Amino acid sequence: MVFQILKKEESKKEAKMVLLIILALFLVLTSTTAADEAPFIGVNIGTSLSDMPNPTQVVALLKAQQIRHIRLYDADRAMLLALANTGIRVTVSVPNDQILGIGQSNATAANWVSRNILAHVPATNITAIAVGSEVLSTLSNAGPVLVSAMNFIHSALVASNLDSQIKVSTPHSSSIILDSFPPSQAFFNRTWDPVMVPLLKFLQSTNSFLMLNVYPYYDYKLSNRAIPLDYALFRPLPPTKEAVDSNTLLHYTNVFDAVVDAAYFAMSYLNFTNIPITVTESGWPSKGDSSEPDATLDNANTYNSNLIRHVLNNTGTPKHPGIAVSTYIYELYNEDLRSGPVSEKNWGLFDANGVPIYILRLTGSGTVLANDTTNQTYCVAKEGADRKMLQAALDWACGPGKVDCSPLLQGQPCYEPDTVVSHASYAFDAYYHRMAMGDGTCNFNGVATISTSDPSHGSCIFPGSAGRNGTFTNGTSLAPSSNSTVSGCHSRLFQSGGFYIHYVLLGVVLWTAVFL
Repeated sequence: MVFQILKKEESKKEAKMVLLIILALFLVLTSTTAADEAPFIGVNIGTSLSDMPNPTQVVALLKAQQIRHIRLYDADRAMLLALANTGIRVTVSVPNDQILGIGQSNATAANWVSRNILAHVPATNITAIAVGSEVLSTLSNAGPVLVSAMNFIHSALVASNLDSQIKVSTPHSSSIILDSFPPSQAFFNRTWDPVMVPLLKFLQSTNSFLMLNVYPYYDYKLSNRAIPLDYALFRPLPPTKEAVDSNTLLHYTNVFDAVVDAAYFAMSYLNFTNIPITVTESGWPSKGDSSEPDATLDNANTYNSNLIRHVLNNTGTPKHPGIAVSTYIYELYNEDLRSGPVSEKNWGLFDANGVPIYILRLTGSGTVLANDTTNQTYCVAKEGADRKMLQAALDWACGPGKVDCSPLLQGQPCYEPDTVVSHASYAFDAYYHRMAMGDGTCNFNGVATISTSDPSHGSCIFPGSAGRNGTFTNGTSLAPSSNSTVSGCHSRLFQSGGFYIHYVLLGVVLWTAVFL
């Protein structure tokens, strides 16, 4: 009898220990899920178009492309109404010309929130307010009231119990970071310390994040090629060409990470070490004037495709590996009404009709935009390429490149036209698709380029065509991907999966408690 009692007591102790372990696991998972939000890719929506689509058309494009996060440069009523009940997470903005008024009047801020936020939530999923854009570098006279404007906006949200749902911040140009390489030596422009210190205190106290605009294109351009193009475009670098921070010995393989880490170090210089960063703008122009030779379709495609892959893989940065750096691509549309050089009008992913400027190369990685249409990109000979170099590249593709060039033989479907350009295009495309359209597989020493037009002709069907007519259909369905975080379905499964684990663990805890 005594033995049985002792055994029963021992069983109870073991059960209690199991309960404590399960409870601890439950709490850890709960706190982890709350703190570690999955990274996302969003897009900025500018409106300087001569033929700007109406809000309904914009939302239709967002849905078709599975874009789940957007940033507006204002709080346009029609746009916010069109976004209602879509679930799309929206960052709205206080335009720069309204900051002085809001920063000097709590009532003005409250009216702004009432008119632009309260009138639309919860139907429209507004999750952040960007107070101005690059205020410290473009509107210095508003700098002294910037933090006041943010505080007044936040106070209005608190009054409506929306402060935990909607975060307040302000986007900064990376130019306010001085001595940015090596990143460990970076610091904010000391002129703005009276603003940056209270601003960072505000972000910390409200659990918000630093908004940062990161443009490796401009860093590369202003460096007079001291920065290698591959380093700016996220292309793979041999270890000997990686940039090394001599103070931390951290290795940097791209400009984007170096700039983000410079911001982390600049914050730590002011004793702020726990404020996350969201990149509110980043991209690459697809066209430029004669002084902008690197603003090309291929470079824009390479940068944005690699950026999306880098963010969604949750790579983080060398200083904070695995810490999400969610990013908004600049931008959804080409804005033809923007002033300045040609590149200013050509940052968009789509034209006003919703047709992609180029087809993002995301095959085999996370997908975020439905304009990743497998087998609808082609590798062809570049116009004006040197014929001898084309011939050498053709010989390589049909030899060491192991491309089946038999369709190019006399009497076969792709023999005509019997030109090096035509034959090279077929061989290039065959190699490109045999290598799964991977980065760097359509280069051939600079004589090849990516095209979205099907080069097939007559009975000569190019490998990338597979019998298709090459016509882009907006809203092409997405291929499933384990890395996708914003393609609707998978994102919801991920989130509900987290809640499912919590409920199962809670059930086990309660079940165990009953039988103790």
